[in-house]
Amino acid sequence: MTPLIVLALLFALLALGTPVGFAMAFAGSVGLVMVGGFATLSGILQTAPLSTVSSYELITIPMFLLMADLVLLSGVADDLFKTASAWVGRVPGGLGMATALAGAGFGAICGTSTASAATLSSTSLPAMIRQGYEPKMAAGVVAISGTLSMLLPTSVALFGLLAEVNIGKLLISGIIPAILVTITIMATIYFLVWQDPSRAPAAKSVPWREKFALLWQVSPMVVLFSIVTGTIYLGVATPTEASAFGAFGAFLLAIVKGKITPSSLYKTLLRACHGTCMIIMILVGASIFGYFFTLTHVTQDLVAWIGSLPTSRWVIITLILCGYIVLGSFMDQIAILVLTVPIVLPLIKTLGFDPIWFGVIKIVTAEVGMITPPVGLNCFIVARYAKRPVAEVFHGTFPHFIAHLIAIAILVAFPSIILWLPSQMGR
Repeated sequence: MTPLIVLALLFALLALGTPVGFAMAFAGSVGLVMVGGFATLSGILQTAPLSTVSSYELITIPMFLLMADLVLLSGVADDLFKTASAWVGRVPGGLGMATALAGAGFGAICGTSTASAATLSSTSLPAMIRQGYEPKMAAGVVAISGTLSMLLPTSVALFGLLAEVNIGKLLISGIIPAILVTITIMATIYFLVWQDPSRAPAAKSVPWREKFALLWQVSPMVVLFSIVTGTIYLGVATPTEASAFGAFGAFLLAIVKGKITPSSLYKTLLRACHGTCMIIMILVGASIFGYFFTLTHVTQDLVAWIGSLPTSRWVIITLILCGYIVLGSFMDQIAILVLTVPIVLPLIKTLGFDPIWFGVIKIVTAEVGMITPPVGLNCFIVARYAKRPVAEVFHGTFPHFIAHLIAIAILVAFPSIILWLPSQMGR
């Protein structure tokens, strides 16, 4: 009965708008008092915060956040979209495909899917509308392209810390799935335009000289991302070292772009500090809540109960993924990670699934919830920035939602798509 009371308290606090870190810390503290008294709570509060933040791997989070903020400051999102539209603009639905490519490039180093959706809404969406694109299709493309931040370093690093798995392998394992999802979005756009060409008029052709000039313009960011991931893949640098190099490289990129001023640098550093403090508080809250779950044997009992069910493990993983889609429709990715990973991961291991495989699948699935009614956050962000009805944005994302479910099914059915690249690391 105690776990149900504590869970009800947690969700009540979240419903009231309490930050997830504080909500988990408070609910966990109440649970610990109910289970072991104030002495138990006092002992855990004296050790949990320090043990949580003293992890060396935690350095990756502020460094990746700083890298993302500096890249955002450099204005590279505009350059990415211009370059992609110049190269694929003449293809049916080319500007939509350029949005997907820009979302993939920007999302590779951006902070959150909501930030990507907001950025793309202010850059690519107006261009598509001016080109004569069907508004709901254009809005849907922007909302779904924002989710390409799903395998961003911050979420992956956080999952690695919570699940205690190799962060470097997690980062590398997301590359092929990200390419698959990008291709899925582009293929869906092509199919929609093939059905009705009036949805997306062709763009004007761009001279080859201008195409290569634009390609050269975004090459520093491509090189930066390639070096960060390449050093991890080859074993030259650890994820913490690569994240620090990435932040320094993004700083140089912002200098080259002429965007660094004392004021802009101060605001960028402050944003990265705020984001880091938020994530650390979430981790501390999750640690306190996790101690409560450990003392009450909730996780162990749940694993034992599900393990005894006469049901295929594939049915269980399908139900878990459906739950992540529902959670993703009204919760942030980081909140979903800290709330569910400590409970679900032991079950995943018991069922015989690879934790790295599950981490990628989980992140992809939860991000699909960002475009799922009734509270798909990306759709509301695009509607606000584009000044379009939110129902129109949801309607525009529906074909992509179906296509993403197919992509997730492929990733589930063929684990080697995720696991092959990290298996080759250091060879």
